[in-house]
Amino acid sequence: MRTTVHRHLGKVVAGAALAVAGTAVMVGITLPGAAGADDSGGRSAGRTAQPAGAAQDGGQGAGERTAGGRADAVQPGVVEDVPAEGDRGEGRDPLTDDETERVERLALDRALLRGGRDVEGDRGPQRITVDLAEPEVDELDDPDAPRRAEVSFYDYKDDSLVTRTVNLDTGKVEATDTQHGVQPPLSRAETAEAARLLIADPLGAGLKADYEDATGEELTTPGQLLLNSMVFRAHPGAPAALADCGEHRCLRLFVKAKNGPWIDSRDLVVDLSARRVAEVG
Repeated sequence: MRTTVHRHLGKVVAGAALAVAGTAVMVGITLPGAAGADDSGGRSAGRTAQPAGAAQDGGQGAGERTAGGRADAVQPGVVEDVPAEGDRGEGRDPLTDDETERVERLALDRALLRGGRDVEGDRGPQRITVDLAEPEVDELDDPDAPRRAEVSFYDYKDDSLVTRTVNLDTGKVEATDTQHGVQPPLSRAETAEAARLLIADPLGAGLKADYEDATGEELTTPGQLLLNSMVFRAHPGAPAALADCGEHRCLRLFVKAKNGPWIDSRDLVVDLSARRVAEVG
């Protein structure tokens, strides 16, 4: 049993979750500034160094005095090497956090950083994925084959998908592939930005009204929602405002209030490239 609020563009769907097809990915969007709060990359902390002045002579510390009243000289502390724990995988092991961070840095050269634009229009392309690359055909049975990673970026400056293959052993970019009209699944950052644009757009008024009806609170940020997203491509009969979708990065949002109902906004499409919202009709 589900009820629908018909007086708004958005429709509250209670009692049943929407079945989302295709490449939709559930993401819990955090408030701006919360993402990336843990910049450790998942690395475990090394063992702490023995503090200077720790006992080196069978228990007599720096504060103890000899029979003559003279304080013993402080012995130098022993600093242990921090173990390189988990910073590199082997063979077909998944990429470690350290490898992921390093390979993204290697793939993002100065030209791409300066010339590209991300989903918010800032300098540098939008990172989409970082994955372990498949080995070359002649390396399939080689236990010492180099580890490679494929890093994909979406450049909003010219709506291109840039994929670079990085050799983790040498640190060199071995291949670059640039394509237009290719739309991979959307990243968390892109989904959050689409929700932000929708909330700020006049066409998002129905969504905000339904959210307030359902929760009693005003909808102001994506952090109040759980979101699914799906790439949208223009099809025959699509509104003129959406004619570029496919070449442009467009998506539909599937919206759920945190601890609340789903709100149907499938008749709205966000064009991230043009930064506008349109109604499918």
